[in-house]
Amino acid sequence: MKHSLLSVLFIIGTMVFTLTASAQSGSQGVFNVYNNTTNNIVIGFYTNDGSGWSDNWLDDDLEPGEGAQAEFFADSGLCEQLFQVGWLGEDDSEIMDEPISIDICEASNVYLDDNEIYFD
Repeated sequence: MKHSLLSVLFIIGTMVFTLTASAQSGSQGVFNVYNNTTNNIVIGFYTNDGSGWSDNWLDDDLEPGEGAQAEFFADSGLCEQLFQVGWLGEDDSEIMDEPISIDICEASNVYLDDNEIYFD
């Protein structure tokens, strides 16, 4: 697990849960991201709270088999988020997956597999 990725995901969790909104969120939570692919490298992780896409939150790549965890604390925040993952292409370009809607208050794990992304 890369230390800077943990910091990035902590910032994402903090940002997501400190936004003002009428939605409820837990006061404490853990959010895990797992790159379960065979040989695909995550080079981008983007969020959208409804005001537009963020810059890339990753400082370092997330290699196959790596995971990261963020712990966050907040009294309120926006539960419904979009996130989008960028993968390293064969020509070193970034290949973007389709945006995925996630209820961050309900889901605590995001799994990045070879042919799907899902959460629970």
